[in-house]
Amino acid sequence: MAQTGVQLDQETFSCSVCLDLLKDPVTIACGHSYCMNCIKTHWDEEDEKELHSCPQCRQTFTPRPVLLKSTMLADLVEQLKKTGLQAAPVDHCYAEPEDVVCDFCTGRKLKAFKSCLVCLASYCEHHLQPHYQSQTFKKHKLVDPSNKLQENICSRHDEVMKMFCRTDQQCICYLCPVDEHKGHDTVSAAAERTERQRELEVSRLNIQQRIQEREKDVKLLQQEVEAVNRSADKAVGDNEKIFTELIRLMEKRSSDVKQQVRSQQRTEVSRVEEFQKKLEQEITELKRNDAELQQLSHTEDHNQFLQNFSSPTYLRGPIYFPPIDPFCLRHFDGVQKAVSEVRDKLQDVLREKWTKISLAVTKVDGLLSQEPKTRAEFFEYSYKITLDPNTANTRLLLSEENQKVTVTAGLNYPDHPDRFTNSAQVLSRESLTGRFYWEVEKGEGGLHVAVAYKDHNTVNEKFGDCEKSWVLGCFKCSYEFRHNKVQTPISGPQSSRVGVYLDHSAGILSFYSVSETMTLLHRVQTTFTQPLYAGFFLFGPVRNTAELCELKYAKLV
Repeated sequence: MAQTGVQLDQETFSCSVCLDLLKDPVTIACGHSYCMNCIKTHWDEEDEKELHSCPQCRQTFTPRPVLLKSTMLADLVEQLKKTGLQAAPVDHCYAEPEDVVCDFCTGRKLKAFKSCLVCLASYCEHHLQPHYQSQTFKKHKLVDPSNKLQENICSRHDEVMKMFCRTDQQCICYLCPVDEHKGHDTVSAAAERTERQRELEVSRLNIQQRIQEREKDVKLLQQEVEAVNRSADKAVGDNEKIFTELIRLMEKRSSDVKQQVRSQQRTEVSRVEEFQKKLEQEITELKRNDAELQQLSHTEDHNQFLQNFSSPTYLRGPIYFPPIDPFCLRHFDGVQKAVSEVRDKLQDVLREKWTKISLAVTKVDGLLSQEPKTRAEFFEYSYKITLDPNTANTRLLLSEENQKVTVTAGLNYPDHPDRFTNSAQVLSRESLTGRFYWEVEKGEGGLHVAVAYKDHNTVNEKFGDCEKSWVLGCFKCSYEFRHNKVQTPISGPQSSRVGVYLDHSAGILSFYSVSETMTLLHRVQTTFTQPLYAGFFLFGPVRNTAELCELKYAKLV
């Protein structure tokens, strides 16, 4: 308790400006005491206003009071110092350059704790005490420290702006409605704040609802990522397992062929070596007989010759040996040929099935495979498409960097296996296997907007007459959809511009009538097994045109 008493004494004899023990203390008319230098500095800053106030209670004095040192306070402070005690430590929170400073601190200023919208001043915790203790300040509005208090002053009338002009949507003071805002719809700033606060709460509620929805979406996307990862890991694992089994099977078959060849090799070599041994024995015996006959041929004694020759050594029957064709010694060439045929067939199967495997990989129907809703969302998949001159019928002229086609009387194009021969048709150069959006501007005549497989067998077929093309027919007053010779009439707003959206992996193809808004004309849900190409079929008068529109491309060719 004694320590608390000393603490109170220290605070009693501290200057509320510098927050240190009083130096040359003076007491002004309102009864508050300060260091003489502190109060002088404070009043020096107020000289221009010709009105001097107490930093604590804000009581004003005119003229500037004469300051006299308080001898009694000075003696008490000296006695306090002699006790060996120092002023109570104060948690000085000095302001940094970016902080709001206390307007009443002298010397090094402290950080403001609150700002007053009535006083239009900012206070540290110490200088704020009168606002809590005095009835004079009870109705003052305290807010978090702000450097923008002067913005609440009307630049024209130098008054606090407590009103709001709804006509001009700006804050004004109470004098503004007299002149420049005369006749305007004005209310108090508090009333306007109340109304806008309600709007703000509605906006916040909408934002919070959107946040909840987006958090749910994020959670779903996280689950989608986990599901995709699990599925992909399983697919990779299964793929490795299947191909490992396939490789093992191929290795086993290779080993089997090797073993069979080696076994047959040993059998054939053994058989041949056996014949070779017999033949060599026969050769040895024949050589011996030949030597004996040669010796007999050199006998000079006729009687001796005839006696020996009368009983010559007779040859045994020759060993049977199949005739050898020197051009048929490639015994295992048939094996190589058979294995090569298996290899070629396997390559053909893999090549044929690989497209299906690739399409199965890309056909991942996830949360994000929904069709876009707005034109801006469609533009995220816009794609620059160019037409392929090698496919253009001789009655079609390409221009505008191969993005425009015009019907002509006839052109002399070189022969090409991809060129359409019977119909005024053309396909794009680019293949489409992902998600794409493009728009077409039609001319005065009829137009079929198509997507199709690039199949050499269809160069003589009209778009829509087979199962390999899907067509939207655009006529003067109507639309129709055509696929595999089946026609479906379509109703919708007429427009010279048609939008096409393709999600190859999801099997979605949609046609839109495009003007100020987009209207769905027809949607196809199927399974695409090959890359698709954009296409046109034009009919009607010469100079009929169709042009791929230049959009804000999200994807580059």
